[in-house]
Amino acid sequence: MAEFTLHINGQEKKVNVDPDTPLLWVLRDDLKLKGTKFGCGIAQCGACTIHLDGAAARACIMPVDKVGDKKITTIEGLSEKGTHPVQQAWLKHDVAQCGYCQAGQIMSASALLNKNANPSDSDIVSAMNGNICRCGTYTRIKEAIKTASKL
Repeated sequence: MAEFTLHINGQEKKVNVDPDTPLLWVLRDDLKLKGTKFGCGIAQCGACTIHLDGAAARACIMPVDKVGDKKITTIEGLSEKGTHPVQQAWLKHDVAQCGYCQAGQIMSASALLNKNANPSDSDIVSAMNGNICRCGTYTRIKEAIKTASKL
């Protein structure tokens, strides 16, 4: 076990865990941030997507000892009241069905818009590749990202 100081959603949090513990389990089990989901455990589905210094990252394969001083943002830290443009666009386009993948989808979409405020269709497809939606709402996801880029 080792102590780590993590910068999560604008706050410092200390955890005492094994260094190779995936960040996903630190977030969910130790810090009780349940918005980041477990999907596949091998970084292929995107359900566990968070931001590390603003870039999309898969928390299921990120050992906590590799985070360092990077700033972590989870879905809970994106916007306390759901007012982030991506969240608003998700509602406008009625993207969510079962909802399981939505936190990861929203985190990937917001990371895209952080670095590219006006993405093309191919930019969106490329950035969202690897975020699997079991319900198949990909068309609505793309439209929501376009809407969010204008907000």
